[in-house]
Amino acid sequence: MKVFVKLFLFCCPAILFAQNNGWRIESQYYTGSILPHSDQISHLITDKPDGFLIGISRKAFKNSFWQKHYNYPDIGFSFHYQNNHNKTLGGLYGLFAHYDFYFLNRHLNFRVAQGVAFATNPYDKESNFRNLAYGSRLMPSTYFQLTYRQNIWKNWEAFGGLFLIHHSNATIKTPNTSTNTIALTAGLSYTFEKYNPETGTEQVPEINPKVRYNLIFRSGVNESHIIGMGQKPFYHIALMADKRLGYTGSIQAGTELFLSNTVKEMIPYIAHSYPESDRPADTDWKRVGIFAGYEIHFDRLSAEGNIGAYIYDKYKENGILYQRLGLRYYVGNNWFGVMSLKTHFAKAEAFELGIGYKL
Repeated sequence: MKVFVKLFLFCCPAILFAQNNGWRIESQYYTGSILPHSDQISHLITDKPDGFLIGISRKAFKNSFWQKHYNYPDIGFSFHYQNNHNKTLGGLYGLFAHYDFYFLNRHLNFRVAQGVAFATNPYDKESNFRNLAYGSRLMPSTYFQLTYRQNIWKNWEAFGGLFLIHHSNATIKTPNTSTNTIALTAGLSYTFEKYNPETGTEQVPEINPKVRYNLIFRSGVNESHIIGMGQKPFYHIALMADKRLGYTGSIQAGTELFLSNTVKEMIPYIAHSYPESDRPADTDWKRVGIFAGYEIHFDRLSAEGNIGAYIYDKYKENGILYQRLGLRYYVGNNWFGVMSLKTHFAKAEAFELGIGYKL
């Protein structure tokens, strides 16, 4: 708790040098439980984890059109520490970018955050072979938070609510059983100056009603579920069409080619280790899928989700369906960067980074 107070006081002077209009600093403590979503980590859940978050936020958009449309959301950064109270799991540190959305006259706050976490005691085949939750020190992490806020004195607010955080390396390295922590949280926040919405510039975004074609290249590394097989690169190439339905939404559909060296390596491994599978060692490792999805726009940033089906897949280890959740950031009218997670329901396959061009 002493560390929690020190970090809160440490961050206050840093914000004082920033632009005052709309900046907020906050600090919170949480305690809860690790959900037993897999038998592989049941032996690691020995106590209730707790931790803290500190964060800074300000209004998300300079263009007041987007501010009004989303009820003046906030954007910011947050730092977290979680003590799992288990020597095998160790502790977790994380740095996140977050969005805050407001409801009920700004008393109800929903936050979504994405960032990178650091595990202090990840899996090691010699010194920590029981930690099947975290296979690497660095891993993507996501948290969601729903809180009720109430002004208590001048610019001070107290808040409390529910907190859910997911730690998983997205199969960048095996093992990757991951943890999900659900908790109750409570904290204080201070706003340096109340935000004046009139300071934004009103500029209605231009909407192109035509169907536009996208070429997207995604890549990264992943590892099979067999510990020790090593990380291998993958390349995912997609051609898709999208159509803007309004200021905030687009529908999309397309096809994509999956070239995974992990799959390429697993096919002969399965053929030789499990001859009853009747899968030849020279089975084609390439996969082709079709998908449809939806994209939600937040000015230059957007969130997308799609569901797809393999129309060509000789590997057939992951079922016919796959899903993807991701973010895009547009640079101009044509180029954009992408970050996404490809899964087969609860089983992550790949954490993807890439670039796209909209024709």
